[in-house]
Amino acid sequence: MGSTVNILLVDDDEVDVQGLKRAFKKSKIGNPITVARDGIEALEILRGGNGREPLPRPHLILLDLNMPRMNGIEFLEAVRADEDLRSAVVFMITTSKADEDRMRAYGHNVAGYIVKRDPANTFMEAVALLEHYWKVVEFPA
Repeated sequence: MGSTVNILLVDDDEVDVQGLKRAFKKSKIGNPITVARDGIEALEILRGGNGREPLPRPHLILLDLNMPRMNGIEFLEAVRADEDLRSAVVFMITTSKADEDRMRAYGHNVAGYIVKRDPANTFMEAVALLEHYWKVVEFPA
């Protein structure tokens, strides 16, 4: 793929944010990573707001489920209802193993649902998966 994939990490847990950033660095992946602490902030980043330009496409969204103000499912509902964002590629990365959470996420067309079992290993495995994913898959413009 010719253009850089911009990563939007939507997670309110600073330990997980730093763990994912370390996994990208350890894997020598230098893609730009933007962090949002909840769904509301993530929508502002994607749409542009508060004087900032929208996050350049193509972008990949890594989304936690449980967050304050707007959780992952509410964020997915907003993204899929937005004509400009509905084609966004989203992976859930969450601690929830609940079947209903997984089904709701896939009901909103997530590309994958990754459970944080052992965060250090899960993050490295997730980053390896994502790197292969964006090398093979054509992203929407």
